[in-house]
Amino acid sequence: MTVSELTQAVLDGTHGPDPASISITSAFWLHHTTRLPGADVTYRNYYVLLRVGEVFGACSFESGELDPTYCADTSGRTLADVLRSDDPLPVRIAALDAYLAAVEPHHLATRAEEVVLPAGTPDVRARARDAAVAGLLDVADGTKVALIGVVNPLVDAITSRGGVCLPCDFNLRETASGLPVSRDMLEVIDAADAVVATGMTLSNGSFDILLSRCREQAKPLAIYAQTGSAVARAFLGSGVTALSAEPFPFSQFSARPTSLYRYRIDE
Repeated sequence: MTVSELTQAVLDGTHGPDPASISITSAFWLHHTTRLPGADVTYRNYYVLLRVGEVFGACSFESGELDPTYCADTSGRTLADVLRSDDPLPVRIAALDAYLAAVEPHHLATRAEEVVLPAGTPDVRARARDAAVAGLLDVADGTKVALIGVVNPLVDAITSRGGVCLPCDFNLRETASGLPVSRDMLEVIDAADAVVATGMTLSNGSFDILLSRCREQAKPLAIYAQTGSAVARAFLGSGVTALSAEPFPFSQFSARPTSLYRYRIDE
């Protein structure tokens, strides 16, 4: 299954109610920056969010890829209308995420393990989140882990477990700890024993390539997702072996305890 095939299956009604019967009540455009204490890198994040009932579909995107004026025309549209449209890919991923999350919210999913992130400063909460993500993989001494989408606390979480991190990112040249960052996703996947990838692979169109490569090589693939967390969940057992799903509102928008949800295919 590919993302396009999943979208068509949703439109065909095989995953639940007709998406033409579900309307978007709110559309958001968010620009968020973070610089953790002692770091010299400022993370710049952009998100599109579509609310359907009690859930939000979410997708990150690159600067300049989407204009905030899209919000004015998106509230009130049906999910089917967005999924069938030629809207930018991040909007369509957010709509697909909203549909799948509405059908089965993470907090009600029987397969999900809830992990409550502690109250605290951004760095405390980021390290707790990324330790939870790293805990999805069996990282023994010397295990080579491809990290697609660099988050520095996650680099640290992998290396602190004895793993060898092979980072890949389009926007960074090196990690905070000085590791060189590749721009070639296939190169680091081929060299790795296991793969951890961000949900942003859904928004930039590389998810299907990532999934296919890991399937071909029978390599464990863990996804950590604010973007498209319910979309990534649909691929559990079909290339994705583990998932850390963090639905909106995301941990960086609060200093109070919030939850993420971990899934494994053996549970």
